[in-house]
Amino acid sequence: MFASSGSYSLLGFAGFSGSGKTTLLRQLVSLLTQHQLRIGIIKHTHHDVEQDLPGKDSFELRHAGASQCLLAGPYRSILTYENAKQQEPNLKESLSRLNLDQLDLVLVEGFREAPMHKIEVHRPNYHKPLLCLHDPHILAVATDEPSLTAPVPLLDLNDASAIADVIVHWWQTGRLQVPTK
Repeated sequence: MFASSGSYSLLGFAGFSGSGKTTLLRQLVSLLTQHQLRIGIIKHTHHDVEQDLPGKDSFELRHAGASQCLLAGPYRSILTYENAKQQEPNLKESLSRLNLDQLDLVLVEGFREAPMHKIEVHRPNYHKPLLCLHDPHILAVATDEPSLTAPVPLLDLNDASAIADVIVHWWQTGRLQVPTK
């Protein structure tokens, strides 16, 4: 299992497409940084990604054959890796590309099958199965259905602040504590 290391913790967010993982993560990043946590993000995608524009120097240099291109600027730097062949991303390799010594918590969207602690994002009205029924690494389910039956604690998908508090407690103690209502 991908375990939290001495310098950072790793927490995945798993769910089917359209369940709200990115929306929840966008809210959580803002809330968790208010707790002074240094957050890193890894987002898995099945699509080709492009963050640069044709005609820009970095785009032209990368497309000329550079296997890695670092665009270094005063406010941000962007590192692009070219895969030698089309392949599914690897979580361990993706983690190695982050400066983990400068992070407290890495949030991972996707990599649903990876053996790491996760929060499942689930909307019953999408008629998809619960992942926590077969994934022992899922700590809780964030859902918009409070009467959902699951083998793990439920979190209110519409209360990102409460979910952030649960994550902060988990990060501090290594234990998930879900407030009861």
